[in-house]
Amino acid sequence: MTNSSRGVGPRPRHHRVMKAPLLLAALAITLAGCSAPWISAHTALEWTRVEPAGDCQCADGSEFAFWERRADPNKVVFFMNGGDVCWDAKGCAFTGDHGQNESSGYDWSIQGTEPENRSGMFDTTRSDNPFADYSFVYVSSCTGDAHLGNASHEYSSELTVEHRGLVNGTAALDYLAEQYPDAEQVVVIGKTAGSVAAPVYGGLAADRLPDAEVTVLGGQSGAWPDDSDFNAKILDETWGAYDAAPDWAVDGLTARDWGVPRFWTQAGLHDPDLTLARFDFAYDPRAAVELTPWMDGNPPDLLAEIDGNEAAIEAAGVPLHSYTAPGADHQIFEDKFYDVTVNGVRFVDWLDELVTDEPPADVHCDQCGP
Repeated sequence: MTNSSRGVGPRPRHHRVMKAPLLLAALAITLAGCSAPWISAHTALEWTRVEPAGDCQCADGSEFAFWERRADPNKVVFFMNGGDVCWDAKGCAFTGDHGQNESSGYDWSIQGTEPENRSGMFDTTRSDNPFADYSFVYVSSCTGDAHLGNASHEYSSELTVEHRGLVNGTAALDYLAEQYPDAEQVVVIGKTAGSVAAPVYGGLAADRLPDAEVTVLGGQSGAWPDDSDFNAKILDETWGAYDAAPDWAVDGLTARDWGVPRFWTQAGLHDPDLTLARFDFAYDPRAAVELTPWMDGNPPDLLAEIDGNEAAIEAAGVPLHSYTAPGADHQIFEDKFYDVTVNGVRFVDWLDELVTDEPPADVHCDQCGP
């Protein structure tokens, strides 16, 4: 199926693939002939770097690349890594080491952003990892626009930033569709700011692979607001995201109407077969720190934003499955992936059921505590 998208043309179907020396070593624990209970025969992640052709680039105009782990060709995780976003000269400047702005922390190149030795969902040696046998396509953010933009923005006479997140992300998604045409399960996972565009990419994945079951999990962007000024000034004018979005994502909406919670609504209305879900820590102070000027209250009530956004999405007729954990923690996909339990339900088990069975009941902390 051909996807209709404004601002992002068809991606070239030629890619240069380079082996990278990136091996996530399996943790071998043997004590008196006994292994840790979660050790399995699954293999550790081994990554291949893929450099797509075409107009892909990072914020400073440097080369963009993504990474792949080939395993089961019928089951694929499309992972969009997080990273800070920016929309002014200070926050978007090309300063700091390893391609990361020293002020805002956003990555303006892919220096130092390669997949590395990780725990959590990336520890594919664990028997309780739902994705142990999955293939992975791993997309880093290096454009400061939450994987959404397609604009060259001049912030000053000395700073022009290439906000090309959607160009880069759709190139990686096209690669997935080309390399895994018979995929039966595709799981689109976004981490922090990388989860903002997750429902858009979920809809695009379903367009490209109409026979696959597509599940979307957005991790820790549930508090991003639907503010008309942010929508118009940042999403549209600065990042060029509104014009770059697929037609179905903006259908019936002006740029001022098209806020982050609407991404979920539009994706669900576009393809009712999508399974849409999110995870949030109730009071994660880093989850939406850049958005505070557009949020109610000082400081804003993050849990109220999360719950209000979910209620608005579901009121529009789109089911959104959710797991809300207490506290002000951060980062669910690495160290805490196997540890978070709310109301007796372990997050990793909830996620496994979400992907492999009927969507489970929502989980929401009772004592959420800031």
